[in-house]
Amino acid sequence: MRDLFRFFFRQRNNLLFLALMALSMYLLINGNMHQRAQAISSSNAVIGQLYSVRNEVAEYAGLREVNRRLAAALAAERNLRYSLPLRADSAPPDTDSTGLQTYRFITAHVINGTVHKERNYITLGSGSLAGIRPDMGVIGMDGLVGIVREVSPHFALVTSVLGNEFRTSVRLKRTGHFGLLTWDTGDPAAASLTDVANHVPVSPGDTVVTGGNDGIFPPDIMVGTVTNVDDDPSSNFHGIKVHLSEDLSRAAYVHVVSDLLKAERDTLQAKVAQP
Repeated sequence: MRDLFRFFFRQRNNLLFLALMALSMYLLINGNMHQRAQAISSSNAVIGQLYSVRNEVAEYAGLREVNRRLAAALAAERNLRYSLPLRADSAPPDTDSTGLQTYRFITAHVINGTVHKERNYITLGSGSLAGIRPDMGVIGMDGLVGIVREVSPHFALVTSVLGNEFRTSVRLKRTGHFGLLTWDTGDPAAASLTDVANHVPVSPGDTVVTGGNDGIFPPDIMVGTVTNVDDDPSSNFHGIKVHLSEDLSRAAYVHVVSDLLKAERDTLQAKVAQP
């Protein structure tokens, strides 16, 4: 308290000046209608700016919740899309007569990730307790993200599409021909499409989607758009560059793909493979 009084005493001249200025401004504004109108107008402008800033901050803070709700809504739409129609007399007891769900999409929050390394990984804020398992595909709002590699109860590590070890089967939507998507460009926005024969017509602007035959990703998930086709006379295959539709540097929420028919399909294929 003594230090506070000492401070006021040292600053007594400045404080007196501020008090007299405030008093003079009060008398000026209240004694002159024009000055009062100007003061009210200026104060309203300042208050309006403060409210605008406050609203912008509040809206920015609410974007995370908005993104979460949008991701959940998209997951529900994808769950509905990947359902097989069934006859009423063939529906299993735990399904209705409208269809059998073939994939389930688990919404997860991206908490960390890289895009500029040779092997890029993404960490998800959901793990085995949410139903996530290794080798599950991961897709974003606009395209492919990667494949789950490791899982703990609350987290999952995803091998990103942007990795030199990543490989997955994709399809040219216009022609239906299959190829292999690889990342050898070093560019986080582009990848290569290989194993597409020279006789297949490919043009810049063609759409690339998932093939659905790898048991990881559903069919017809957007992958990207062809940007360049380079034909080497010494090769039997096109050299194709693809602009990835998913911006992995900005991914906030993703969907982990659970193939609900995988166990049944794998069991049947194992029987066929037996001698």
